[in-house]
Amino acid sequence: MSAWERWFAEQREERERAGLQRALRPRARDEHLIDLAGNDYLGLSAHPEVRRAAAGAALGWGAGAGASRLVTGTTELHAELERELAEFTGQRAALVLSTGYHANLSAVTALAGKDALIVSDAHVHASLIDAARLSRASIEVVGHNDVSAVRAALADTDRRAIVLAESVFSVLGDAAPLAELAAVCAEHDALLLVDEAHGLGVLGPGGRGLVHALGLAGHPNVVVTATLSKALGAMGGAVLGSPALIDHLTNRARPFIFDTALAPAAVAGAQAALRQLRAAPELPGEIHRRAARLADRLVVPRSAGAVLSVPMPSPGVALAAQAKALAEGVRVGCFRPPSVPDGVSRLRITAQAGLDAPSWNRAAEVLARIIDEHRSEQ
Repeated sequence: MSAWERWFAEQREERERAGLQRALRPRARDEHLIDLAGNDYLGLSAHPEVRRAAAGAALGWGAGAGASRLVTGTTELHAELERELAEFTGQRAALVLSTGYHANLSAVTALAGKDALIVSDAHVHASLIDAARLSRASIEVVGHNDVSAVRAALADTDRRAIVLAESVFSVLGDAAPLAELAAVCAEHDALLLVDEAHGLGVLGPGGRGLVHALGLAGHPNVVVTATLSKALGAMGGAVLGSPALIDHLTNRARPFIFDTALAPAAVAGAQAALRQLRAAPELPGEIHRRAARLADRLVVPRSAGAVLSVPMPSPGVALAAQAKALAEGVRVGCFRPPSVPDGVSRLRITAQAGLDAPSWNRAAEVLARIIDEHRSEQ
C-alpha cells in the first residue's frame, strides 16, 4: 500500500468514527420516492414545457456550448435568458454562468482583492466562503444576522468593503435583515452581496426574490447572485446588477472567463421555467403554506422560504432518522458537521409545491412520526 493509499484509508476511518462518511447514491429515473431533499421547489424541472424547451435546445444547438462565453459559447439563448432574468428581478443587467457556485466565485473574486475587506455572515454558503478565501481579501466573519457587528466592522476600516449574506440561509431557512444591511452598507459606501439561491422563485411577488420584495433591486450598493438549479429546476447561476458590474465581471471574473459556457439545454430549460413562473405567480404561495403547516407539525421554527431545519441529537441519530424515512418512501436531507456552521446535525426538509396533495400529506405523516421517535435518542 502506498503512502497515499494509507492516508486515504486513515481519513475514511476517521470520518466513519465521527459518523461523517458520505457516499454517492445514484437514483433511478423511475424511482417511487417522495423527494423532500432536493431543491426543485416548484416542480418545474419535470414540467412538460420545460422538458420540451431543454430537449429542443439540445437538438438545435448541440449537447454543449462548445467554448467559453467570450469565445463562441454565448448563444442567443444566453442573451435572452439574461434579459428575462434581469427584467423579472427588477435589475438592469444579468450575467449567466455555469453554476450558482461559479456565480458567487466570480462576483466575490472580481469585486474584492488583497486591498479589500470582506465582512461575512457566519452562516453563508460554502461557495461564498471559498470565494472570500480565493479573493485574497481580509476576511471578518460576524455573528449570524448581526447587523451591529457588520456596522462595527465597516466603521473600523477605510478599505473597499463587501458584506456577504444570503436572502434565505440554506441551513436554518431564516431570512437575512437585508433592509438594515443595505442601509449600513450605503452609510459606509460598502457593497452588499446577496445570494438569492433560496429566494428566487420563493420570496417576493411572484417569486422575484427578497431583494425585489424589499425595494432593493437596482440599489447602487446591492449586488445579487442566484442559481437556476433550485426553484427554476434547471442548472446554472447568475449575477444581477448594473451594466457596469456585468462589464467588470465579463472582463475580470476568472471563473466566468475560463469556464465553458452553460449548455444550451440548461439555458433553455431555465428560461422556460422562468416563463412558467411568470404565468403562475401563485406557485410560491403554496410553498409557504406547506412549509408553515409542516413546521408547526414538527414543532420547529417556520421558514422564511422552503427550507425546514430539524435539529437532531447527533450525526448518528440524524442518519438513522433519514434512513428510516427513506425506507418508508420519503427522502430528506441530512446536514452534519462540517456542512453546518454551528455544528448541530439536522434533517433538512424542503417544501415542494410540485407534489400532489396526497403525496405531500403522506410525507408529512411519515416525517412527524419518525422525527418524534428519534428526538429523544442520544
